[in-house]
This record gives sequence, C-alpha cells and structure tokens, in this order.
Amino acid sequence: MTDDVCVLLPTYDEAATVADVVTDFREHGFEDVLVIDGGSTDDTREHARDAGARVEVQSGSGKGQAIREAVREHVTANYVLMADADGTYRASDADAMLEPLRSGTAEHVIGDRFADMHEDAMTGLNRIGNRIFNGLFSIIHREDYGDILSGYRAFTVDSFRRLRLSSDGFGIETELAVECARHGVRTSVVPITYLPRPDGSNTNLHPVRDGGIILMAIYRQAKTSNPLFYFGSAGAVSGFAGAFIAAYVAYDWFVNGISHNVLALVAGVGIILGVQLLIFGVLSDLVVTLHGETLDRVEALEREFDPAEAADSRSGNADVPDDSEGQDRADPPEQ
Repeated sequence: MTDDVCVLLPTYDEAATVADVVTDFREHGFEDVLVIDGGSTDDTREHARDAGARVEVQSGSGKGQAIREAVREHVTANYVLMADADGTYRASDADAMLEPLRSGTAEHVIGDRFADMHEDAMTGLNRIGNRIFNGLFSIIHREDYGDILSGYRAFTVDSFRRLRLSSDGFGIETELAVECARHGVRTSVVPITYLPRPDGSNTNLHPVRDGGIILMAIYRQAKTSNPLFYFGSAGAVSGFAGAFIAAYVAYDWFVNGISHNVLALVAGVGIILGVQLLIFGVLSDLVVTLHGETLDRVEALEREFDPAEAADSRSGNADVPDDSEGQDRADPPEQ
C-alpha cells in the first residue's frame, strides 16, 4: 500500500536525472511523487512532469526551505519518503525505509549510505568529513544515527511538524537529526544502497562551504542539547590560549628580563574567561538535565492520566449524582 506515502524530491538543475528518479519510484507503486523545485534554469520541471510527478516551485531558495514548504503546503499523505533527485538512491529501498513507520517502531527513518556505498559514490574527502560529522554529532547529542547527512529519509508528517526547523540550505539533514534527538522523536537507521551520480549530472554540493555550514549547525545546536560541550569547548580554547600566552610572558620575563604588560593582561583575561565558561557550561548542563527529568515525569503522569476522566473533570460532571435521584431525596412526597 502506497496511497499513504508522498515521495518528496527537492530539485535544482536536475534535468539529467529527475525523470529516471520519478519513473523509478512510480514503477515501484508510488503514485504521489512531489517535485519541489528551487527555480531550476534547465528543463528539470518539464522532465519531472513528463515522468508523471507533481511539480511545485518553492517560494524561497535552498533545500531546507523547500522541504519545509512542501510538507507544510503540498503534502496530504501521512508519510513522507524524501530522497534526492540525482539518481544516487534506489526506489527498491523504499519498503525497508517505510517499514519502521508502519510498524510503529519509529517516527523518523534515516537511510545509512555507508551500509552499501559504491566505490565511486563519494570522494575520499567527503567520506572523511562525513565520519567526522557523525562522530561529533554522537558526542554532542548522545545519539548514534549512523549517517546524519543522508538525504534518504522517511518520516511521519506529525513528527515533522513537532520539529523546530530553520535551516534553508544543506544543513537541513543535520538539523533534522538534531531536532529528532532533542525532541525524543523515535528514530531508526536502515541500511540502503548509495550509488554514484550518473554521467552528466553535476552536484550542487560545495564540500568546503557546505561542510562549514554543517559543522556550525552541529555546534550551534549543542548549546541546548549539550551545553557542557558548547561552553566547555569555548572555555577550553580561551583557557589554553591564555595559558600559552602567560607561559610566553613568564619565559621572556625570567630569561630575558623583558616584560609584556599588555600580553600579560590578555593572558589573564583569557584564563579567567575560560574558567567562567567552563563553570557556566557545568551549571547549564545541570539545568538541562533537571529540565529533561521534569519533562519525563510530566510525560509519565500524562500517560497514566485517563483523558476521559480529564474531560469529565473539566466539564464538572465527575462523580455528580443523578439530578432526578437528588430531587427525589430533596422533595418529600405529596400528601
């Protein structure tokens, strides 16, 4: 059954591959294929329509904005299967991606490209960068999602709407992973096959620029997920820099008799700032931990509380005797 699934394909200048991708999903039984286009300058939209896709042009720019707009305004299905339109993902993996959603074991599914990655599918630099980002994410956010930068996702519309997403560009995959970890969205990782881009298809990814965006997205989100790491790492940099400058000042003073008053002041400020940031990180981490425990207790109470009883209590009808019985007891029988 695929009537409850919308295949979402964000595109920008994917004329060389989009028709094959749309056809692949439709041949696997997915009738609702939505292409959300970011203003392509080639024939992407025309090829997508000819292949049988629904095509919408996004009002803004960037992959993140396209996904948010598509789910908010153009998706009516319960489940979304999101993939790139560059021919690197296979529709034959779709059933495995959707199974955790339909079985109720997950609300968000990430396709792990490293489970079966073809040799030429990713450059060595990109492989190293992906491993670093995944390791850093696991340390900061205390979740191991295997491949947080994967563009092959499946999720329920309800779970997507619970997430606070603001990224417009390629940082959207990282932000999805961070928000799932932060909001406790049940997430599964499914092995998939990752193929090389077909000949004639050019990537829109810029490794250095987009790598920096992804790195900053992971680090920026740590201030609420892992404040000890966020403030502690900044404090460590400041403290070590101050200590290094202080060591140089002390050496020059004792060995050469040269004083560096300004550098000594800078060193002192750096060390003090580092200590303060570390203390602030410890306190913030304590607050986040207590907040999480409080939320867990509230959710436990909500699960124990009967919604029917809550409705009766709010309406003022709980444990109220029948009016007719009360009337019989209050009024003596007529003589």
